[in-house]
Amino acid sequence: MRRRASRGQNTSVRTAMVESGMERIVTADRPIDLASTLAPLGRGAGDPCHRVTSDGAHWYASRLPSGPVTYRLAQSDAHTVPARAWGAGAAEFLDGLERTLCVDEDLSDFIPRHPKLVHAHRCFPGLRMLRTGRVFEALVPAVLEQKVHTVSARASWRKLVRQFGEPAPGPAPAGMLLPPTADTWRRIPSWSYHRANVGPQRAQTIVRAAGVVESLERTVHVDPSEAALALQSIPGIGVWTAAEIAQRAFGDADALSVGDYHLAATVGWTLLGRPIDDDAMIDYLEPLRPHRYRAIRLLEISGQFHKPKFGPRTPRTDHSWH
Repeated sequence: MRRRASRGQNTSVRTAMVESGMERIVTADRPIDLASTLAPLGRGAGDPCHRVTSDGAHWYASRLPSGPVTYRLAQSDAHTVPARAWGAGAAEFLDGLERTLCVDEDLSDFIPRHPKLVHAHRCFPGLRMLRTGRVFEALVPAVLEQKVHTVSARASWRKLVRQFGEPAPGPAPAGMLLPPTADTWRRIPSWSYHRANVGPQRAQTIVRAAGVVESLERTVHVDPSEAALALQSIPGIGVWTAAEIAQRAFGDADALSVGDYHLAATVGWTLLGRPIDDDAMIDYLEPLRPHRYRAIRLLEISGQFHKPKFGPRTPRTDHSWH
């Protein structure tokens, strides 16, 4: 069975049924830097829902309204992304691939002035935002990372997914798992969260969010500012968490992670040669609206984002021993 290919002004797409799943190829006029674009979806080495294989392909396991999906994205050239997907959610995922990769985004109003940003934008024209549309899937890891060291948060994510996830469909790399469903997250016993080093406040936030998951998923259809307010109406979700979700689920190029332990100081050292606080960062980046998060990502992937290695580190808190 084969579908007729469609061609638009900016993209050409070929979709076909293949014996072991479905296939789609997206080609865009502006480059697509696949690895840099997808990086925010991974949750560290050993993430059970994500693999990068030796051939450079990116594998993910996810849940869509139509069902679970394993998908494989690769880079055949600077403008082309072949994708394959397996599982009940395969067709839905592939049909939305252009949207996920923000092929339609408009950068005409992104005019950086700082030399480091100008350089990064020139050298990495293929950076895209991400618009997965999967709000709860972005929410859980973000909540786990609230006010704890990233290493600890990602260890908690691995432990809980390995304990409560399910095998990914299709020929996924060994050990790949689907994240738990929202209902499963809601029913995870408090002691399981505890043993995964997740404190009561973060655990309760996940449980509360899982109880209103349908309302959460509807936020993809509203303006990002309205969506952020809706997310923050859930106790335990603040500005930082809402931004982390928006960066992955909404394709929000302006979602600045205010309240991050390191971000403001790193922005200051990188662009001004001195540390600044959140208020100063917001003021300084104001001219870059609506692309403040895009600017942060460009500095990160260009290797220019840094601050001197001194001062207190984020503490690694272990809740599991008591």
